[in-house]
Formats: sequence, C-alpha cells, structure tokens
Amino acid sequence: MTYSPGLAVAVVARRLGVAPATLRTWDRRYGLGPSEHRAGSHRRYTEDDVARLVIMRRLTLDGVAPSDAARAALEADGEELAAHRGTVTFDMDADGQEDGPDELRAEDDAVHPGEQASGRPFLRAVPGGEQGGGPAPRAVGTRDPRPTIVSDVVDAAIAYDQRTCDRLLRIPSGDDPAAWWSDLVEPALERLAERTVLAGPGEVPEIVLANATLGALREHTQAREEAVVAAGGPPPNHPSRMRRIVLVFAAPDEPLPLAAHALAASLGAHGAMARIVTGPANVHRTLELVTMVRPAAVAMVTTQARPDLGIIHAAFDANPELPMFVGLPSDDVAGELPLATTVHRVRSFTGLLHELLAVVR
Repeated sequence: MTYSPGLAVAVVARRLGVAPATLRTWDRRYGLGPSEHRAGSHRRYTEDDVARLVIMRRLTLDGVAPSDAARAALEADGEELAAHRGTVTFDMDADGQEDGPDELRAEDDAVHPGEQASGRPFLRAVPGGEQGGGPAPRAVGTRDPRPTIVSDVVDAAIAYDQRTCDRLLRIPSGDDPAAWWSDLVEPALERLAERTVLAGPGEVPEIVLANATLGALREHTQAREEAVVAAGGPPPNHPSRMRRIVLVFAAPDEPLPLAAHALAASLGAHGAMARIVTGPANVHRTLELVTMVRPAAVAMVTTQARPDLGIIHAAFDANPELPMFVGLPSDDVAGELPLATTVHRVRSFTGLLHELLAVVR
C-alpha cells in the first residue's frame, strides 16, 4: 500500500467510491468500522480495515446480500486481506494533507449515536452513475440542513405524522431512487418491523411510511418525465420508449410491494422504462400481459422468505428466451427456480437493478 495507517472515513469513502454515510452504516450494522483510535480524535481505518471494506464493496456489487458480504469480509483471513491491500491507493490532497476541509466537515456531520444517514447521491455501481454522465449536483436548499436519518423517519411513522414523513422521504431532484431506497427507506422498514406499537383505530405506522414512500417515488418520476418532455423527448407511453420495457411483478401476497415501485423508479432514473403489475397476477393474466407487452425482461421482487414462484414458471414455460430476474432475500426457494440461463436469482436490490439495466441497454 502507498499510504500510512490511520485514515479518516472521508478519505476511505472517496477512494472506495461510496459515501461516508455508507461506511458509517456498515460500521453500525456489521462492525466493519475503523479499529485504530487516536486520543482526542476520531477513530481511523487501518490497512486491514480498508481491505475488509474492499471485500464488502466488491461482493455487494456482485449482488451478494450486504449481511453475507459483511460476514465474508469479517471472516477474511490474513492471506485474503493481503490480496486486497494493494487494490486501493490513497494520495495526499494538493495541500499535502490527508484530509481537506471538506472531508473533515463530512466526517463531523451526522455522527451521533444511533444515526443512519440517507445515502449516496447516486449509484456508482450502475453505468451512468457519478463517473461518466451522473446526475447533476444537488441544488442548494433542496434538502434539510442535516441529512435525513432512519430514526427520524421511523419516529414520524410511529407518531402517524404523515406530513413529516412525506417531507423526510422526498427525493431531491437529481438523486438516485436506488440509493434512497437502499440507504433510507429499506432500513426504516426493517426497523419499523421490529417495533411493537400500541395503536389506535386507523393508526398503522407501516401505512404512513408506505404512503410517504409511494408519494416520493411518484413525485420524483413525474418530475423526471416532465423534464424529458420539456427537453424535446418523447412522452412516457410513446412507442419508441416502450420497445425495451421491463415488467416488474411483486410476489403474490406481498403485503406492501414497495420494492417493486422503487425498482421501477430506479430503472426510470437511469433511462429505462418499467411498468409495475398491480392487482391479481395469476398465471393466466401473467401470460396475457407478457404476450401483449412483449417486454425486454421480467423481474419479480419480494420480501418473503418463501414466495410463490408460479408466475415465473409459467412465464418461462411460455417464453423460455425471455430474460427473467428474481430478487430473493432468502435461499429457501432459490432451488425451485427454473434451471435455465435466462432465469437469474439476484440477492440484492442493487444487483437486480444492475442486471436489468445491462439487459435493457
């Protein structure tokens, strides 16, 4: 390695290509944090700490679930760590300092106990991310003075404060819905599911959060579509934009198919067209939709450990050449998917988005 131990979070984040907030989240959730401590200073990352982060980063980009990737990184032995130490280099800033003023401010922002920051401004793992045509910089005043944190969203949902929840989950123009979903909404849903609440009639925290999530996705998508048309592009339903469409299904009996909506919005943010199948999607209706729409790919998203895969089997039997991607958080039914090169099991939301973009592009 070409750097000395003791690196600040902002420096490590910059070289790994993630936001400092992401590294802090990995520290809190999985224990992948800095291990060196200097008196009167923030903790610092050592060479082995960075090597574990490199392993984590590469596995998640390959579609491995974050918890599994973190476990592999933590269990990496000395030989594995040594193999990853030289893959990331760290240079001094122009002024000869390891951390410039911006990096120091980034490290000091939002590091209170229990905090989980909102996430990357855009998804670097997907073609068209920050390097090479990413979204425009965020305008001043489009976000709260401090980053939205998961606990804020959960507290608003439990308080049945729809207005505050709507405000906290609004997606600023230019931000990537995929990062917003993975770093803010999904953790909020997970944390809310762990809470036991004594509610009155008509009070359902999950519905407050779901309404805010869907409203934010709808507002962000409409604004993006209006910008496309204003710039001289075709409207959403124009035949030229429907040729490479992705049909997104939620698994049958999915209680809140929010991930399907987030996936469709994320595809749209990267220039792809997607439509979500709502209402009953039995085998007969699924085949009708696939025949009528002739999609470039089909995706199914689920939070269930053992979802019903009937629509995938039916669609594959009728269209064996059609690319199909199934996001399964659990291995319980992975072996029940059709064994074919056109049917893919994907472990993470990021991996699912990446695979679909590779097909439609």
